[in-house]
Amino acid sequence: MKPAAFYDLSSGTIRFWVLVGEQFVGATVRRESLHYRYSPHNTNDDPLQTFQAHTDELEGIVRRRVAGGSREPVMLRDHDLMAG
Repeated sequence: MKPAAFYDLSSGTIRFWVLVGEQFVGATVRRESLHYRYSPHNTNDDPLQTFQAHTDELEGIVRRRVAGGSREPVMLRDHDLMAG
């Protein structure tokens, strides 16, 4: 069963897991990265809601990073989201 994504207040990231092959790979994305990519004109966006609205795209980015050699935990950065 896939663990639920959650917002980690202490790190300011969404922590989530992506099924890659037969195992779940942990990943994170910063609140600010989500904001600037998906809702730059919104002043009160919720990072978890933003993540949930774009889960498929973000999981695809994680899969591409893993295919390119990234190891767990995969930390998505601004440039990953721009290319996605």
